[in-house]
Amino acid sequence: MQTQSWMIILAAVCAALVHFCSSAVESHSALADQISSLPGQPRVSFQQFAGYITIDEKQDRSFFYYFVEAENDTTALKPLVVWFSGGPGCSSVGGGAFVQHGPFRPSGDILLTNKYSWNREANMLYPESPAGTGFSYSANKSFYTNVNDEITARDNLVFLKNWFIKFPQYKNRELFIAGESYAGHFVPQLAQLILESSVKFNLKGILMGNPLMDFDANYNSVPHFYWSRGLISDSTYKLFSSKCNYSRMNIEQTSGSLSPACLAVRSQYSQEVGDSVNRFDVTLNSCLPSVDPQPQVTENVDVCIEDEVNKYLNREDVQKSLHARLVGVANWSMCSG
Repeated sequence: MQTQSWMIILAAVCAALVHFCSSAVESHSALADQISSLPGQPRVSFQQFAGYITIDEKQDRSFFYYFVEAENDTTALKPLVVWFSGGPGCSSVGGGAFVQHGPFRPSGDILLTNKYSWNREANMLYPESPAGTGFSYSANKSFYTNVNDEITARDNLVFLKNWFIKFPQYKNRELFIAGESYAGHFVPQLAQLILESSVKFNLKGILMGNPLMDFDANYNSVPHFYWSRGLISDSTYKLFSSKCNYSRMNIEQTSGSLSPACLAVRSQYSQEVGDSVNRFDVTLNSCLPSVDPQPQVTENVDVCIEDEVNKYLNREDVQKSLHARLVGVANWSMCSG
């Protein structure tokens, strides 16, 4: 009886040691990605991590991610939100974290605190997906010409699985998959794979802002939106209706070959709207030095924030702090492809 008791105790100790050792390895892996402080960053109480998650070891394909823990998460109950930006090929780190709802916004050489940061209520994970976006990469360049929504969805699932291996303490948190624009494809496709996966996730819901669900329906609504707000003339609006609709113009522009009809429409449209109007909030000032002060209601909005983010994330000291590297590209860019 005594021998049996000792065997039970010994088995329990061995199991505890195995668990301790595996946890130590996982913790060490995550600690290697911990950010001590970003250049110009104010003092904060939460932790940040950034680095790479391997997607395909044979093809040398990896996603870059930026992770911000929730503020004041003393009960370890705040959810995990995974944010995808659109494009496809636009950075969730640049767009989601540093422009929209991350804890900081670049301003010159420093980072300003964003008082509306989502990490006040949730742990925020920003993966740059698909490979080729931002700091994410594929050593096999043929991947960039063959990638599609189905491949991206599978890669996003692999990312989540491998990220939870690195951060096992978040595996049982309530999980929300979120995104904007083309993430109207990414988010539901990933959610479906999660539900079908043999690996269990605590998925609670999906969130989508201005999602691109149907290409023609979404894009062809843009001219009407601009026209109804006086941003384009009646004649330009009629050209979109009769000569070349917005959907066709974007398809031809992406392929690199604009037809004479679409070229004429784009030329007239560009003269009236240009690149200075923020299509997500047309009430904002243009990003030009000559404009009048913007309305007080939006005085806290930096209309040149994307320029600031581009400069910040291309700084060598910032990339070093983020454990990021440029693979196959000369510079980080907000959108690629």
